[in-house]
Amino acid sequence: MLILSWNVNGIRAIAKKGFSETIDKINPDVLCIQETKAQEHETEKELEDLKDYVAFSNSAEKKGYSSTALLSKRHPVSVKNDMGVPEHDAEGRIQCAEYDDFFLVNVYVPNSGQQLDRLDYRKTWDADFLKYLKNLEASKPVIACGDFNVAHRPIDLKNDKSNYNKTAGYTQVEIDGMDNFLNSGFVDSFRKLHPDEVAYTYWSYRFKSRERNVGWRIDYFLISPQLMDKVESVRIFSDVYGSDHCPIGLEINL
Repeated sequence: MLILSWNVNGIRAIAKKGFSETIDKINPDVLCIQETKAQEHETEKELEDLKDYVAFSNSAEKKGYSSTALLSKRHPVSVKNDMGVPEHDAEGRIQCAEYDDFFLVNVYVPNSGQQLDRLDYRKTWDADFLKYLKNLEASKPVIACGDFNVAHRPIDLKNDKSNYNKTAGYTQVEIDGMDNFLNSGFVDSFRKLHPDEVAYTYWSYRFKSRERNVGWRIDYFLISPQLMDKVESVRIFSDVYGSDHCPIGLEINL
Protein backbone atom coordinates (compact mmCIF):
# COMPACT_ATOMS: atom_id res chain seq x y z
CA MET A 1 0.00 0.00 0.00
CA LEU A 2 1.47 3.35 -1.05
CA ILE A 3 0.26 6.41 0.85
CA LEU A 4 1.24 9.76 -0.61
CA SER A 5 1.11 13.06 1.30
CA TRP A 6 1.50 16.45 -0.37
CA ASN A 7 1.01 20.08 0.63
CA VAL A 8 -0.04 21.42 -2.78
CA ASN A 9 -0.21 25.13 -1.80
CA GLY A 10 -3.51 25.57 -3.64
CA ILE A 11 -5.34 22.80 -5.51
CA ARG A 12 -6.45 25.14 -8.29
CA ALA A 13 -2.92 26.40 -8.83
CA ILE A 14 -1.29 22.98 -8.89
CA ALA A 15 -4.00 21.58 -11.17
CA LYS A 16 -2.57 23.81 -13.90
CA LYS A 17 0.91 22.31 -13.35
CA GLY A 18 0.28 18.68 -14.31
CA PHE A 19 -1.00 17.54 -10.92
CA SER A 20 -3.26 14.73 -12.14
CA GLU A 21 -0.52 13.44 -14.48
CA THR A 22 1.93 13.38 -11.57
CA ILE A 23 -0.50 11.43 -9.40
CA ASP A 24 -1.22 8.99 -12.25
CA LYS A 25 2.51 8.39 -12.60
CA ILE A 26 3.20 7.82 -8.89
CA ASN A 27 -0.07 5.88 -8.58
CA PRO A 28 -0.64 5.93 -4.80
CA ASP A 29 -3.37 3.87 -3.17
CA VAL A 30 -4.20 6.81 -0.91
CA LEU A 31 -3.44 10.49 -1.46
CA CYS A 32 -3.51 12.97 1.43
CA ILE A 33 -3.50 16.62 0.35
CA GLN A 34 -2.92 19.65 2.54
CA GLU A 35 -3.56 23.33 1.87
CA THR A 36 -6.08 22.96 -0.95
CA LYS A 37 -7.16 26.58 -0.31
CA ALA A 38 -10.58 25.67 -1.70
CA GLN A 39 -14.13 24.86 -0.74
CA GLU A 40 -15.45 21.34 -1.14
CA HIS A 41 -17.08 21.84 -4.56
CA GLU A 42 -13.97 23.58 -5.89
CA THR A 43 -11.72 20.77 -4.66
CA GLU A 44 -13.98 18.11 -6.20
CA LYS A 45 -13.88 19.89 -9.55
CA GLU A 46 -10.07 19.96 -9.60
CA LEU A 47 -9.82 16.29 -8.62
CA GLU A 48 -12.40 14.92 -11.04
CA ASP A 49 -9.72 13.66 -13.48
CA LEU A 50 -8.52 11.16 -10.87
CA LYS A 51 -11.14 8.54 -11.68
CA ASP A 52 -9.81 5.62 -9.62
CA TYR A 53 -10.34 7.32 -6.27
CA VAL A 54 -13.15 8.17 -3.91
CA ALA A 55 -12.53 11.72 -2.65
CA PHE A 56 -13.24 13.43 0.66
CA SER A 57 -12.50 17.02 1.64
CA ASN A 58 -12.51 19.22 4.71
CA SER A 59 -12.77 22.91 3.92
CA ALA A 60 -12.03 25.86 6.17
CA GLU A 61 -14.85 28.24 7.00
CA LYS A 62 -12.67 31.03 5.58
CA LYS A 63 -12.65 30.74 1.79
CA GLY A 64 -9.34 30.20 0.03
CA TYR A 65 -7.58 29.16 3.23
CA SER A 66 -6.01 26.01 4.66
CA SER A 67 -8.23 22.92 3.98
CA THR A 68 -7.45 19.27 3.23
CA ALA A 69 -8.52 16.45 0.92
CA LEU A 70 -8.12 12.69 0.99
CA LEU A 71 -8.44 10.33 -1.98
CA SER A 72 -8.52 6.56 -1.63
CA LYS A 73 -8.79 3.69 -4.09
CA ARG A 74 -10.23 1.50 -1.36
CA HIS A 75 -13.34 2.93 0.27
CA PRO A 76 -12.55 3.58 3.95
CA VAL A 77 -14.82 2.26 6.69
CA SER A 78 -15.47 5.91 7.52
CA VAL A 79 -13.98 9.39 7.14
CA LYS A 80 -14.40 11.98 9.87
CA ASN A 81 -13.25 15.58 9.87
CA ASP A 82 -11.65 17.61 12.68
CA MET A 83 -10.57 16.67 16.19
CA GLY A 84 -13.75 17.64 18.01
CA VAL A 85 -12.32 20.75 19.68
CA PRO A 86 -14.27 23.83 18.53
CA GLU A 87 -11.25 26.11 18.95
CA HIS A 88 -9.40 24.10 16.29
CA ASP A 89 -12.12 22.88 13.97
CA ALA A 90 -12.86 25.87 11.69
CA GLU A 91 -9.84 25.63 9.41
CA GLY A 92 -10.29 22.23 7.71
CA ARG A 93 -7.00 20.85 9.01
CA ILE A 94 -7.77 17.23 9.91
CA GLN A 95 -9.30 14.19 8.21
CA CYS A 96 -9.35 10.72 9.70
CA ALA A 97 -9.97 7.75 7.42
CA GLU A 98 -10.65 4.51 9.24
CA TYR A 99 -9.55 1.29 7.55
CA ASP A 100 -9.90 -2.25 8.85
CA ASP A 101 -6.49 -2.35 10.52
CA PHE A 102 -5.53 1.28 11.14
CA PHE A 103 -6.52 4.93 11.18
CA LEU A 104 -5.01 7.28 8.61
CA VAL A 105 -4.94 10.92 9.72
CA ASN A 106 -4.32 13.64 7.14
CA VAL A 107 -3.17 16.82 8.91
CA TYR A 108 -2.16 20.37 8.09
CA VAL A 109 -0.69 21.72 11.32
CA PRO A 110 -1.08 25.49 11.83
CA ASN A 111 1.86 27.74 11.00
CA SER A 112 3.00 29.86 13.93
CA GLY A 113 3.04 33.00 11.78
CA GLN A 114 5.71 35.32 10.40
CA GLN A 115 5.82 37.27 13.66
CA LEU A 116 5.27 34.10 15.72
CA ASP A 117 1.91 35.61 16.64
CA ARG A 118 0.27 32.16 16.62
CA LEU A 119 2.94 30.37 18.62
CA ASP A 120 0.87 30.13 21.82
CA TYR A 121 -2.07 28.80 19.81
CA ARG A 122 0.25 26.34 18.08
CA LYS A 123 1.42 24.99 21.46
CA THR A 124 -2.20 24.34 22.45
CA TRP A 125 -2.99 22.83 19.05
CA ASP A 126 -0.07 20.39 19.23
CA ALA A 127 -1.09 19.24 22.71
CA ASP A 128 -4.73 18.74 21.71
CA PHE A 129 -3.77 16.98 18.47
CA LEU A 130 -1.57 14.54 20.40
CA LYS A 131 -4.48 13.74 22.72
CA TYR A 132 -6.66 13.18 19.64
CA LEU A 133 -4.12 10.78 18.10
CA LYS A 134 -3.62 8.83 21.32
CA ASN A 135 -7.38 8.47 21.68
CA LEU A 136 -7.53 6.96 18.18
CA GLU A 137 -4.55 4.74 18.93
CA ALA A 138 -6.40 3.19 21.86
CA SER A 139 -8.61 1.48 19.26
CA LYS A 140 -6.16 0.62 16.47
CA PRO A 141 -2.76 1.77 15.12
CA VAL A 142 -2.42 5.23 13.58
CA ILE A 143 -0.62 6.67 10.58
CA ALA A 144 -0.56 10.48 10.79
CA CYS A 145 0.78 12.24 7.72
CA GLY A 146 1.02 15.75 6.39
CA ASP A 147 2.61 19.12 6.88
CA PHE A 148 3.56 19.37 10.56
CA ASN A 149 5.15 22.80 10.09
CA VAL A 150 8.23 22.00 12.19
CA ALA A 151 11.80 21.00 11.44
CA HIS A 152 12.60 18.69 14.33
CA ARG A 153 16.40 18.69 14.42
CA PRO A 154 19.28 20.71 12.90
CA ILE A 155 19.60 18.06 10.17
CA ASP A 156 16.05 18.90 9.08
CA LEU A 157 16.75 22.42 7.78
CA LYS A 158 19.57 24.10 5.91
CA ASN A 159 20.19 27.09 8.18
CA ASP A 160 19.40 25.91 11.68
CA LYS A 161 21.33 28.48 13.74
CA SER A 162 19.98 31.56 11.95
CA ASN A 163 16.38 30.29 12.20
CA TYR A 164 16.32 28.93 15.76
CA ASN A 165 13.66 30.70 17.87
CA LYS A 166 13.29 33.35 15.17
CA THR A 167 11.39 31.62 12.39
CA ALA A 168 8.09 29.76 12.47
CA GLY A 169 8.77 26.05 12.19
CA TYR A 170 11.99 26.07 14.19
CA THR A 171 11.22 27.46 17.62
CA GLN A 172 11.77 25.50 20.81
CA VAL A 173 8.00 25.46 21.41
CA GLU A 174 7.44 23.68 18.08
CA ILE A 175 10.44 21.38 18.56
CA ASP A 176 9.07 20.44 21.99
CA GLY A 177 5.74 19.69 20.35
CA MET A 178 7.36 17.19 17.98
CA ASP A 179 9.35 15.74 20.88
CA ASN A 180 6.04 15.12 22.66
CA PHE A 181 4.68 13.18 19.66
CA LEU A 182 7.77 10.99 19.54
CA ASN A 183 8.09 10.59 23.31
CA SER A 184 4.48 9.35 23.37
CA GLY A 185 5.52 6.48 21.09
CA PHE A 186 4.91 7.73 17.56
CA VAL A 187 7.76 7.05 15.14
CA ASP A 188 9.16 9.56 12.63
CA SER A 189 9.33 6.85 10.00
CA PHE A 190 11.62 8.66 7.53
CA ARG A 191 14.20 9.49 10.18
CA LYS A 192 13.98 5.97 11.62
CA LEU A 193 14.93 4.48 8.25
CA HIS A 194 17.31 7.28 7.21
CA PRO A 195 18.95 8.49 10.43
CA ASP A 196 21.69 10.55 8.77
CA GLU A 197 20.15 11.57 5.43
CA VAL A 198 19.83 15.26 4.69
CA ALA A 199 16.55 15.63 2.80
CA TYR A 200 14.00 18.42 2.60
CA THR A 201 10.30 18.59 1.74
CA TYR A 202 9.76 22.38 1.60
CA TRP A 203 11.61 25.24 -0.06
CA SER A 204 10.59 28.90 0.03
CA TYR A 205 9.65 30.41 -3.33
CA ARG A 206 12.06 33.25 -2.47
CA PHE A 207 15.82 33.50 -3.09
CA LYS A 208 15.89 30.54 -5.51
CA SER A 209 15.72 28.32 -2.45
CA ARG A 210 14.83 25.13 -4.30
CA GLU A 211 17.54 25.55 -6.93
CA ARG A 212 20.04 26.05 -4.11
CA ASN A 213 18.41 23.29 -1.99
CA VAL A 214 17.95 25.65 0.95
CA GLY A 215 15.08 23.68 2.43
CA TRP A 216 13.26 22.28 5.43
CA ARG A 217 11.90 18.81 6.25
CA ILE A 218 8.51 19.66 7.74
CA ASP A 219 6.32 16.92 6.19
CA TYR A 220 6.15 13.63 8.05
CA PHE A 221 4.69 10.18 8.43
CA LEU A 222 4.31 9.61 12.18
CA ILE A 223 3.20 6.06 12.82
CA SER A 224 2.31 3.83 15.73
CA PRO A 225 5.34 1.71 16.69
CA GLN A 226 3.62 -1.61 16.01
CA LEU A 227 3.37 -0.66 12.32
CA MET A 228 7.06 0.10 11.87
CA ASP A 229 8.07 -3.46 10.96
CA LYS A 230 5.47 -3.38 8.17
CA VAL A 231 7.03 -0.31 6.52
CA GLU A 232 8.78 -1.09 3.24
CA SER A 233 10.04 2.41 2.49
CA VAL A 234 9.58 6.10 3.18
CA ARG A 235 10.45 8.35 0.27
CA ILE A 236 10.78 12.08 -0.31
CA PHE A 237 9.93 12.90 -3.93
CA SER A 238 12.24 15.91 -4.18
CA ASP A 239 12.23 15.74 -7.98
CA VAL A 240 8.46 16.40 -8.15
CA TYR A 241 7.53 20.05 -8.65
CA GLY A 242 4.29 22.06 -8.67
CA SER A 243 4.27 23.34 -5.07
CA ASP A 244 6.72 24.79 -2.56
CA HIS A 245 6.50 21.34 -0.94
CA CYS A 246 7.25 18.00 -2.60
CA PRO A 247 5.27 14.81 -1.97
CA ILE A 248 6.33 12.19 0.56
CA GLY A 249 5.40 8.53 0.30
CA LEU A 250 5.03 5.62 2.74
CA GLU A 251 5.00 2.10 1.38
CA ILE A 252 3.60 -0.32 3.93
CA ASN A 253 2.34 -3.91 3.99
CA LEU A 254 -1.18 -3.76 5.39
